[in-house]
Amino acid sequence: MIAEKMKGMVANSSAIRAMFEEGNRLAKLYGAENVYDFSLGNPNVAAPQAVKDAIVELVTGSDPVILHGYTNSNSGYEDVRQIVAESLNKRFQTSFSSENIVMSVGAAGGLNVILKTLINPGDEVIVFAPYFGEYRSYTSNYDGVLVEISPNTVDFQPKLDEFEAKITPKTKAVIINTPNNPTGVVYSEETIKKITAILEAKQREYKTDIYLISDEPYRELAYDGVKVPWLTKYYDNTIVGYSYSKSLSLPGERIGYLVIPDEVADSGDVKAAANVATRILGFVNAPTLQQKVVAKCINEKTDISFYDRNKETLYNGLIDCGFECIKPQGAFYLFVKSPVENEKEFCEAAKKYNILMVPGSSFACPGYVRLAYCVSYETIVNALPKFKKVAELYFSCTGR
Repeated sequence: MIAEKMKGMVANSSAIRAMFEEGNRLAKLYGAENVYDFSLGNPNVAAPQAVKDAIVELVTGSDPVILHGYTNSNSGYEDVRQIVAESLNKRFQTSFSSENIVMSVGAAGGLNVILKTLINPGDEVIVFAPYFGEYRSYTSNYDGVLVEISPNTVDFQPKLDEFEAKITPKTKAVIINTPNNPTGVVYSEETIKKITAILEAKQREYKTDIYLISDEPYRELAYDGVKVPWLTKYYDNTIVGYSYSKSLSLPGERIGYLVIPDEVADSGDVKAAANVATRILGFVNAPTLQQKVVAKCINEKTDISFYDRNKETLYNGLIDCGFECIKPQGAFYLFVKSPVENEKEFCEAAKKYNILMVPGSSFACPGYVRLAYCVSYETIVNALPKFKKVAELYFSCTGR
C-alpha cells in the first residue's frame, strides 16, 4: 500500500506530463508531423556547441575517478561555485563568493533543498497564481501550507492588496517566478519594489523572517530589451534558484544552483543547512560532469531568436483567429484565454485536431490554457490552420 500523501499526488499527477504522454500516443497513430504538441517546456533549441566541446574536453582530458566522484562539499566544487559567483558579480554588481552558491540538481532540486532548509510543518508558503503547479508538491513535501494569491487576469502582475492581507505570522516564504511560467510575464521593477516593501513591513510587524525565493529558470529568456530585476538588490532575505535547463538547453542534465546571500537572516545556518539538505534529500551533490561543463560555458547562452520568431508567429496567428492572449515578455509560453468557461472542454476540442495544450487550472488559473512554443517553427506554421478550425467552433476568424 502506497503512502496516503502519495495517493493524492498520484491522483492529481501533472497534467503537463499527462498531455505530453498523450502526444506520444497520438504521434504513433498519426505521425509526429501531424501532432501539434504544445504541452511540455522542453527546449527544441540545441545546446551551444561549446557545451559539446566542454564535455569532450572534460571526459577525454580529466582523471575519471575525480571527474565522476563525489564532490568534497555537498554544495559542489568550490572552483565551480566561485566561477558562478564571479559571473553574477559581473552581471549584477553583487559581491558573492563560492560560499554563497550551492550547486543543485536543477531549479527543482534547488527549491526542494531550500524549502527543506527553511520550512517547519505548518509554515506557510505564498505563491502568485498562475504558478508552476509543482510548487504545491514541493511545499507539501515538507508539510508546509501553500497559500495562493488569486490571479490578476488583466496584466498578470501580482495582486498586492491580497498578498498583503494573506501574510500571517506563519508565513515563512514567498515564491516568485519571473519571467513567469505559464504567462511569460516579467514582473516589473515597480512590482518588485512593492512586494519587498510589503515584506519588510510584515517582518517588522510580526518580528519574523520571511524569505523571498526567486525561481529563475527563464531569466535569460527575455525579449525586446525587457530587463528582469535581480531580486537580491531589493530585499535582504532573498534566495535565488537558477537552472541551466533553458539558458543552455540542458533540461535532462539537471544542473543549476542556489544563491544564498550573506544578507539573508541566519545566513551561516541557512548555507550549512542547505549543504546538509542536498545530501539527506538523496541528491548528495549536483552532477559533477555538468558542474564542470557549466563552469566552462558560463558565458554561453541559447540563441533566443528562435523562440522569439516562434512567439511572434504563434501569437499573431492566434490573435488573427480571435483568441485573446497577453503577449509574453519572456520564457516560452503563451497563456491563452479559453473561448469557453471550462478550459478543459476547450483542450478536448483542440485535441480532435491533434493540438495539445495544458489547462490553466493546472496553474491555479482556470479559464486559460498554456501553450509551450519551444517547438519547431514548422510545428507552429502547420498548427495555425488547425487552430483556425478550432476557432471556427467558437467565433469567426478575422484573418489578415
